[in-house]
Amino acid sequence: MLTLDKVYHAAFVLKDVVRETSLIPSPKISKTNNVFLKTENLQVTGSFKVRGAGYMISQLTEEEKQRGVIACSAGNHAQGVALAAAKYGIKSVICLPDGAPMSKVEATKSYGAEVVMVKGVYDDAYKRALELRDEMGYTFVHPFDDDNVIAGQGTIGLEILNNMKDIDAVVVPIGGGGLISGIAYVIKHLNPNVKVYGVQAAGAPSMFNSVKDGKIERLDSVSTIADGIAVKEPGANTFKLCSEYVDDIVTVTEGEISSAILALIEQHKMIAEGAGAVAVAAVMFDKLPIKDKNVVCVVSGGNIDVTILSRVIERGLLTSGRTCNLCIELMDKPGQLQLVSSIIASLGGNVISVHHERASETMDINGCYLRIVLETKNYEHIDSITSALTAAGFRLV
Repeated sequence: MLTLDKVYHAAFVLKDVVRETSLIPSPKISKTNNVFLKTENLQVTGSFKVRGAGYMISQLTEEEKQRGVIACSAGNHAQGVALAAAKYGIKSVICLPDGAPMSKVEATKSYGAEVVMVKGVYDDAYKRALELRDEMGYTFVHPFDDDNVIAGQGTIGLEILNNMKDIDAVVVPIGGGGLISGIAYVIKHLNPNVKVYGVQAAGAPSMFNSVKDGKIERLDSVSTIADGIAVKEPGANTFKLCSEYVDDIVTVTEGEISSAILALIEQHKMIAEGAGAVAVAAVMFDKLPIKDKNVVCVVSGGNIDVTILSRVIERGLLTSGRTCNLCIELMDKPGQLQLVSSIIASLGGNVISVHHERASETMDINGCYLRIVLETKNYEHIDSITSALTAAGFRLV
């Protein structure tokens, strides 16, 4: 059973396993709120997951420790279990789907775990982990729906309250719900005036739907760059705790998540994975009923796959008005391209890509299309450029 005593005990036990992460001001994330970042992306293993895994493993009996632990994950939970088990000198086995990024597979191995690659997807790896548990007598470490795991995550709530007195709201990512359950339980017991808000990706709104409809619901599929919170069904314990202690849950789009990742890189030189950036996205895009408040956003992890980081940044630039794609219809005669270029240059736009297209069944016989990609400052800057082009007689397609 989850209690405050258990969370305080977890904080004591975890002193030699995890680091207390910083709470830093982020003055540019919101124009209407004072925002602070709880930087769990700088935690050992790059994620908060080591807290819950570490405390759960510490509470095993000597017999269970000798048999070892098993877990299933494609990312942060795997690394958290592996590191925590190594700290306590316990064998760990991690089942990973064979499509998991090589960087995450190697990171899990580097913390001392035995990795079992399973053909298929996460559900296949989960099934194999349970089979091995039954065959070998391992203890299964659940990624979120376990009281000791939740208590370990709740230590983040203690750190937030200890480090900052005047808090109005805490915004937390939600996947299966272990992180927000622990934080909300602690905050509502110690300072019930503080609001606790959860954030899910719009492509994986399992807890959002379940709490709204008052019963646990399973999604048929999930699709989001925030793979760390791409959970089809919340846990029984976490659903109950979220229903009782979380004030509201909102969702954010892929573009909003990408913009938040980009903002953290530019403003704080800080890398966050998709799941780690959703709380920041919710505040950036005014998804919550807060204004002129002291708000803490939990940046839950930083283990983004570098192979998709450039694509995420590109999406973030588009969503925040920092780049713009234009298609302009021209008459195919001398001077047209020069005029377009001079208008864009005079307004401070920077052309980074040009494609000239002359033949199309839909255009005038003497016409052509100019497709350009611009670097811009914001949406107002884009509007000034498009207005100037239109005023000069060009048609934007």
